[in-house]
Amino acid sequence: MKAEWKGYLGVFIAVLAMSNVYIFSKAALTELSLAQFGVFWFGFALLWNIINIIVSKNFKILIQTKKKQGIILLQLGLIEIVATTGFFAAIKIMPNPATVSFLANIGPVYVTLLGFWLLKEHLSKYEIFGGLLTLLGAFIISYKPNWDLNEDFLWGLLIIVTYTFIFAIGKIISKKNIKEINPSVLTINRVVFLFIFSLIIFFIQGHHFEISNKALLNTFIGSLLGPLLAALAGYYAIQFIPASKASLLGTFKGFLVLLTSYLYFGIFPLWYQVLGGIFTVLGVILITLAKQFKKKKQS
Repeated sequence: MKAEWKGYLGVFIAVLAMSNVYIFSKAALTELSLAQFGVFWFGFALLWNIINIIVSKNFKILIQTKKKQGIILLQLGLIEIVATTGFFAAIKIMPNPATVSFLANIGPVYVTLLGFWLLKEHLSKYEIFGGLLTLLGAFIISYKPNWDLNEDFLWGLLIIVTYTFIFAIGKIISKKNIKEINPSVLTINRVVFLFIFSLIIFFIQGHHFEISNKALLNTFIGSLLGPLLAALAGYYAIQFIPASKASLLGTFKGFLVLLTSYLYFGIFPLWYQVLGGIFTVLGVILITLAKQFKKKKQS
């Protein structure tokens, strides 16, 4: 198999795994509170990552962390607590996880704007147009003639807008320090912070460890797909193809979530929400291609 096709295979596995995270987390969250869900989901995820470190013999990268890197990992850990809690809260609140996936496409718009503001990156007209197209798509998805402040969809929308912005800040910090910190360290750092936070809230709220077999199975499979398989496949992919290509292909995740949501839950978004989802994908594709063209031009 050619190296490039190995990269595409990695992207396909990562996208497929991540799209199913939406489904298995939604199924588990219909039965569990966020704290219960977090303890089991990230508890399993921590186990998978420990096994991965043992198998890959990457012990050294964990103990060689410098003080400066430790401060960055602390910042990223706190960001992950807020952003990931928001992500799963949105999935719990929103009726259809496909809607969450499409709305989350505004993330690259935030990353682009923060890159312009913090990293002094120049914005091309195509990036600006792509951002506007993505925002238009998000507006179409979320449009309702008569908003009710008590409506779950509105609260879910506000959570998505907030957590995608916080995720974008985390991406900018990671981007500035990715050469100094191994991706495996970033992955396990995220899981540890989220597991400890979930455990604290779990005991504060007085939850118990008894959950249904179905919820246990959903967290077991979902944690294997997301925090381990999707992460490893994503890192594997960018060894063989540019990260921009991997990100570009990842934008189609929403359509996979759309299909699996229909197969698993029997629910489908309204026609204009699908149209809005297409706009968000096209906007992200335009942003990504514009960035890629800009890098080639600069080199």
